[in-house]
Amino acid sequence: MTATDDALDLLDGLIAKAKAAGADAADALLAHSVALSHAQRLGELERLEREESQDLGLRVFVGRRQAIVSSSDNSPAALDELVDRALAMARSVPEDPHCGLADPAQLAKAPPQLDICDDIEPAAETLIERATACEDAARAVSGITNSEGAEAGWSLSRIALAASNGFAGGYAVSRHSLGVSVLAGEGLDMERDYEFSTQVYGADLEDPAGVGRKAAERTLRRLGARKAATGRVPVVFDPRVSGGLVGHLAGAINGVAVARGTSFLKDKLGERIFAPGITIVDDPHRPRGLRSKPFDGEGVANGRLDIVADGQLTTWILDLASARQLEDPGG
Repeated sequence: MTATDDALDLLDGLIAKAKAAGADAADALLAHSVALSHAQRLGELERLEREESQDLGLRVFVGRRQAIVSSSDNSPAALDELVDRALAMARSVPEDPHCGLADPAQLAKAPPQLDICDDIEPAAETLIERATACEDAARAVSGITNSEGAEAGWSLSRIALAASNGFAGGYAVSRHSLGVSVLAGEGLDMERDYEFSTQVYGADLEDPAGVGRKAAERTLRRLGARKAATGRVPVVFDPRVSGGLVGHLAGAINGVAVARGTSFLKDKLGERIFAPGITIVDDPHRPRGLRSKPFDGEGVANGRLDIVADGQLTTWILDLASARQLEDPGG
């Protein structure tokens, strides 16, 4: 049996306990993670550590009431206590007319293979070599006066989800990361910046020396900066800013915020909110994508969404409850 099979057996047993104890429906999730990281500064070791964690979550429904509980302990006694706690909470909360599991027709039936797991744990020496090459390259650039350090890491998370509506699935996702931060200038004229690379596979990471040189170049470009005169001028955003801008958009079109009426975009569906030519896509099925996943957190089939098309807002980002509240069958 695979690790996913073992996890799904555990979740199926937990759901069976919940239903036997009085739950009308339930779903459960198990996430197990392992991470290895190395940090250094000026070539000296600052941290080398390996950590593991496990989280088990259970959601139960009693009529139109729901409760969610979690634990890091999956012993039989702990599972019994988890079920009792969840049901006690569910019976004490107000009804929510929009809660509930997905309809079986909405579930992911044949999740795609996304190649999002590099499950070979790198040796500590590999991480040390990556960080050292990165920091050395940054410090070798003329004008760099100090280093705040370099880090290299790897993590692997295994996710399993099961529900009483028949869904059972799991996947694993990995991350390799590398970054460095350096300083230039002296005293009040000192500037700092950084560069990093993150990929699913270690082989796809940017060359460590290249990451270091980019960090140095970004830092040196900050030297001599001055306040611009007041005026109307075009603004060119650094690519790093794009993530923040999209993050603000995602928060504003989140179904929960829209349903509550707290989003400043709640009345903008179908309207142009960006300049013509701007298209923003959410594609969870990109091979080796850092945010790719074969199904959503409720077992529902996912796929590409054109959130903004030619500047026009075309959809919300919904979970099942907010989709029902907004009467969006596509949610």
